[in-house]
Amino acid sequence: MRATTIHGTRDIRVEDVPAPRVQYATDAVVRVVRAGVCGSDLWAYRGAARRRPGQRMGHEFLGLVEDAGAEVTRVRPGDLVVAPFLWSDGVCAYCRDGLTSSCVHGGAWGGPGYDGGQGEAVRVPYAEGTLVTLPADALGDDRLLAALVTLSDVLGTGHHAAVGAGAGPGVTVAVVGDGAVGLCAVLAARRLGAERIIALGRHGRRTALAGRFGATDVIAERGEAAVDAVRELTRGEGAPAVVEAVGTEPSMRTALGIVRDGGAVGFVGVPHGSASGVDLGVTFARNITLRGGVAPVRAYLPDLLPDVLDGTLDPSPVFDLTIGLEQIADGYRAMDERTALKVLVTP
Repeated sequence: MRATTIHGTRDIRVEDVPAPRVQYATDAVVRVVRAGVCGSDLWAYRGAARRRPGQRMGHEFLGLVEDAGAEVTRVRPGDLVVAPFLWSDGVCAYCRDGLTSSCVHGGAWGGPGYDGGQGEAVRVPYAEGTLVTLPADALGDDRLLAALVTLSDVLGTGHHAAVGAGAGPGVTVAVVGDGAVGLCAVLAARRLGAERIIALGRHGRRTALAGRFGATDVIAERGEAAVDAVRELTRGEGAPAVVEAVGTEPSMRTALGIVRDGGAVGFVGVPHGSASGVDLGVTFARNITLRGGVAPVRAYLPDLLPDVLDGTLDPSPVFDLTIGLEQIADGYRAMDERTALKVLVTP
């Protein structure tokens, strides 16, 4: 079969690789119908995250079950399913507590020896705990399929950030980062009832989309100017709920600068470089709470899926470029050069 592999900095290829098969009774094989390129994929593409030459790429996908092991009963061949960006067994203590991202048997797509989502098919370990069935008639709706792909990562991750920040009815939420996760955090904050949503970003097309998703204010400044602008909007206090969706030191410093004393920062930006930006003396003195990390997307799916299916949540506009699998290097290039926000991959 054909699959995306990485061989070095900005060296993405589509190559022939062995087709996946059921190896254990807990496995399933899924034929990919739609996949996504994630902003976190770019760190490997840019050489900031190490990968072995030939390692598979991609962790956002949905598709049709082709085969399943004897212990897989919740999904059957022919089912349309979505896969969270981490697999999980669904039964360990962490999974039972809703922290599926810490599953003792969990893992990530594209790790050494495992398939990535940007290919024709994927072997899914612990399919019983990982996969979520989707309505079969979604196959005929391109917009809905795009929206459903976001459930594999960016929508659940944005939701995790909004929940960690304390978004809720009547709350003012500020979102640092105008990538797909930040935009999905805007959607999530609106869904959770936030009264005011301040989006920080300087790319016009993205901040326009933030407005469509529910942002009431847009701040284009950066650094101290952004902090000053948010505080001016909030009577000098800052926002009680802040999302950090970038993962750099400057973005975390901005998040800490705009959060209200006693407030919370929900951070989901994958840290890279010197990304902490956290002065514990400041967080202690100002009673700031930090929550976040790797999103337990599988645990959020039962809550988010109905709203995506009925159109209450429509994150599909985060995909602004659709390509075929064989053109995926062009998709990475477009996201790297910021001519595309997020890329949707079709077979």
